[in-house]
Amino acid sequence: MPGDDVKPLSSRLLRRVLLTASLMRRAVTLGVRLAVHDEQGRILLVRHTYLPGWYMPGGGVDLGETAADAGKRELREEAGLEATAPLDLFALYHNRMGGRRDHVALFTVSAFKETQKAFRPNLEIAEVGFFDIAKLPENITPSTLRRLDELSGKAPVSDIW
Repeated sequence: MPGDDVKPLSSRLLRRVLLTASLMRRAVTLGVRLAVHDEQGRILLVRHTYLPGWYMPGGGVDLGETAADAGKRELREEAGLEATAPLDLFALYHNRMGGRRDHVALFTVSAFKETQKAFRPNLEIAEVGFFDIAKLPENITPSTLRRLDELSGKAPVSDIW
């Protein structure tokens, strides 16, 4: 019948318009990562249970939360550490892997204290450790290596995570 293909076409068109509209209105997403060095100059890294590789601790910024507060929260949640000095913003990056509107703020942590006696693996974090820059774990992520090179001055700071 002549009108049979109108409904599927209009339905597809409506879905496409709604999807485009939602993508255009989608908010910018923001995550944080933390460069934490101990007194020996070692870097703090975490290994997640749901992703391969070692990362600097971090995560998403919650609604109504500042990026610095998110960094402090993630440091407590992932590593059992509490920042005892203000976090310093090192750089802001566009994270293409997270989408066209995803950004990551990298903070440095100059002072911290332990909030728990010993780390215990949990649903999110399998391992936590401080690593000598010359002896990093084999499966450290490429983006983490790039950030370490930027932090040490071996590479210029990029706009891209």
